Amino acid sequence: MQYLDLMVIRQALAWARAGETLWLCTVLSTFGSSPREPGAWLVARRDGQHAGSLSGGCVEEDFLARLADGAFAAPVQRVRYGEAADGLSGPGVTLPCGGILEVLVERLAPGPETLAHLEALEAALTGQRPRLRRVDLASGECVLEDDTGLGARVLWPEAPNGEAPRHVRLRVGPAARLVLAGMSPVAEACAEFAQRLGFEVVVCDPRPAALEGLALAGVERLASLPATFIADGGCHAASAVVALTHDPRLDDLTMIEAVKSPAFYIGAMGSRKTSAARAERLRRSGGLIEAEISRLHMPIGLGLGSKTPAEIALAVMADIVRVRRGRERDAL
Repeated sequence: MQYLDLMVIRQALAWARAGETLWLCTVLSTFGSSPREPGAWLVARRDGQHAGSLSGGCVEEDFLARLADGAFAAPVQRVRYGEAADGLSGPGVTLPCGGILEVLVERLAPGPETLAHLEALEAALTGQRPRLRRVDLASGECVLEDDTGLGARVLWPEAPNGEAPRHVRLRVGPAARLVLAGMSPVAEACAEFAQRLGFEVVVCDPRPAALEGLALAGVERLASLPATFIADGGCHAASAVVALTHDPRLDDLTMIEAVKSPAFYIGAMGSRKTSAARAERLRRSGGLIEAEISRLHMPIGLGLGSKTPAEIALAVMADIVRVRRGRERDAL
C-alpha cells in the first residue's frame, strides 16, 4: 500500500474523533488506464473536504458533487464509472482513458465502532497487524480478519451459478516505506523519487548537519544510526532499506541489522569490486551467512549505465519497484 493510504486513514480518524460522518471509498477494479490501483482509498465529508484519490480527478469531482447533493445515504454502495453494468449505479461520467472504474462507497457513522475500526486499519498500515476487511455488500457490515498483508488488495469470493458476490475482502497491509541509511546526493534524489512513488521516506544519519541539507517536505529525519532505527522495529515487510553513502562504517552496520528484519529490499551502493569486498567483510566481521548475503542487492539498482546522482537514484528506485511488483530482472 502507499503512504497516501496511511494519510487517508489518519485523516479519517481525525474526523471520526471529532464526531463527523465519513464516506470511505475504495477502488474495487479498473479496466484500461488508471492512475490508482485496486484498493486505493479516498475519504470525504459531506461538505466536500477529502483526502486521497480514486483517479485523475474526474471521478473525485463527480463523487463529491453527488455527495454534496445528498447521495450515498446507504451504508454501502458499488458505483461504476465509465459504463453502467451488472446492476451497478452508473453516474454517466466518461473517463478520459476510455476505461472503467468501480468504486465501493461506505458510509461510516461516528461512534466507538468506527473509531476502533479505523484504529485497526492504521495499525495495519504501520506494519503492526495486517488485516482483511470483509465487507457485506448488502448491509455494509465490516469484519476484520487476520492476514499476511501480502497479495492482491481486492479479493472476490467464488459465486455459485454466476450469482453476484455477497461480500468482498479488502487487504490492508503495511504502507510502503523507504529507509535511507545516511545522506548523500543520491539519497536525496532517491527520497524525491520515492515520495512520488507513494513511499513513506525515513532518513537516518548520525550527523545532524547532514540532515539539515535535505529540503524535501514530508521526509522523516532521524539523527541516529540507521542500524539503531532498524533494530528498534523500524522495518516491516513493505520496507526497503538502501545504503548510498560509500561509508562502510555506516553501510555495513545497516546491512548487518537489515537482514534480521522482514524488509523486502536491502541494498548498498558500490561497484562489483566494492560489493564483493563488502560481502567478504560482512561474512568475516558481521557473521552473516550466505542466505543473508543473498538478500542484499549489491551492486544496487538496475544496470542503466547511470552516472549522475539522479540517474543512480532512478536505477535504485526502479529496482525497488521491480522487486515490490514481483518481477524478475530477465522479465524486463
